[in-house]
Amino acid sequence: MKCVGNLSKMLVHDASPVEYQLPLGDSRIGINEWLGHSISITHSGLIHCIACARVTRKSFNQGHCYPCFQSLASCDRCIMSPELCHFHLGTCREPEFGQNHCMQPHIVYLANSSGPKVGITRATQLPTRWIDQGAIAALPLFKVTSRYDSGRIEAALRTNMSDRTNWQRMLKNQVETVDLAEFWREIANEHDWTPDILRTISGAMSLESIDDAEQLAFTYPVIEYPQKVKALNLDKTPSISGRLCGIKGQYLILDTGVINIRKFSGYEVEISAA
Repeated sequence: MKCVGNLSKMLVHDASPVEYQLPLGDSRIGINEWLGHSISITHSGLIHCIACARVTRKSFNQGHCYPCFQSLASCDRCIMSPELCHFHLGTCREPEFGQNHCMQPHIVYLANSSGPKVGITRATQLPTRWIDQGAIAALPLFKVTSRYDSGRIEAALRTNMSDRTNWQRMLKNQVETVDLAEFWREIANEHDWTPDILRTISGAMSLESIDDAEQLAFTYPVIEYPQKVKALNLDKTPSISGRLCGIKGQYLILDTGVINIRKFSGYEVEISAA
C-alpha cells in the first residue's frame, strides 16, 4: 500500500487499545493495521502551511509558515502559557478564535504519561488530549469557565508538581502505575489545596471541583517498546523506514527510531507499507 499527501496530527478513538488514523491529504490510514509491517516515509521536500496552505521552506509551531506563526492567535505564547491569556484585555490577535477556543469550559486534570503531572484542556478535548500525551491514566480535578482560569490554577499547582511529560520515558513505557486520586489527596493535604484556597491563590473564581470523577486508563497498540529512544527527523533524514512496533501519543515507534507525526504536520510525504 502506498499513499501520498500532507501529514496531519493522528486522529484517535478511545478503545482498548487506542485506535489511530493517520490523515494523509484526503486519505485516512488505519495505521493500527500496519503494526508489525515494514513501513517507509519519504519527504518530498515540500511543506504546506496547515493554516493557509502556502509553501514554506521552514515549519514553525508544528506546521505553520512564518506569517501565520506571527499573526494567528493559535500560535500566540498564551497557547503554551495559558495564564498569560490576554483576551480579557482586548488584545487577542483573533477575538473570534479566543471566544471559541479560550472562553470555553476547561478542565484541570492529573495525567500519568511518565509520572503524575498537572495539565489543562478544553472540556470538549477529552479524552483526546490525554491520548495525545501518551497517558496511561488520567483524572479530572476541576472545571472552569475559561482557558485563562485553568492556566492560573495550573500555574499555582505546578509550584509543587510537574506539568511536563518525559517523552523518552513515555515511549519506553517506563511509567509506574499511580492511583491519581490518592496522589491528589496526599499532595492537596500537604499544601492545603482546598478549592477555596486555590481560588484565592490563583484568582480563578470559576473553579468547580469534579468530586465524582473516576480515574480513566488507556492502552496503546504497541508490540515492542524501544530500549533506547532515537528521534527521527524528516528535515535531517528525508527518507526513513523500519518495522512499525507501536503507536503511542502522537508517535510512531519503529525499530529504527521514533517519529513525532504532529511535529511534521504539513510535510508532503509518501508512505508505504509492506
